[in-house]
Amino acid sequence: MLILGVDPGLTRCGLGVIEGTPGRASLIEAGVIHTPSSMDISRRLLAIEEGIETWISSHRLDGVAIERVFAQHNLMTVVGTAQAAGVAMLVAARHHLDVHQHTPSEVKAAITGSGRADKKQVGLMVSRILHLDSPPQPADAADAVALAICHCWRGSISEKLTNLTSGRSYQSWAQVVAARKVG
Repeated sequence: MLILGVDPGLTRCGLGVIEGTPGRASLIEAGVIHTPSSMDISRRLLAIEEGIETWISSHRLDGVAIERVFAQHNLMTVVGTAQAAGVAMLVAARHHLDVHQHTPSEVKAAITGSGRADKKQVGLMVSRILHLDSPPQPADAADAVALAICHCWRGSISEKLTNLTSGRSYQSWAQVVAARKVG
């Protein structure tokens, strides 16, 4: 699977493309779309749209993983992050790509084994998983790559669970096994 991870943000929107299957992944490309805070918000969103459009057009993607916006103390940061995430979803939809959202704790748990890992731990594990000397830079790019890895590993399993259970959604393999014994 070829997955684009998007760590949405107005000033720095991290992007990372990986190719992988559950348990293995390799880095294709990582980077950041920068927009200056002095620029009008509509122009910043347009720049993000154009950047994501270029990335999606450059790769034959199977899906897009975007960080799910969560509540923060700074309302303006949440609004900007949500706007950038919406732009990413729009561009993906334009290309008929499946979009999946993952919370920061889901990504941390998938990458490090702990939903409370810090950015340094996530970056270190991203570099280990991808056999890199150091994490992609800047940190927003590493976060986007972590999102892509998380989706490749977790998203694939969730989709298989759904397919195995004829459209019924389960949270774990244990629920699938229990359902098979009953039915």
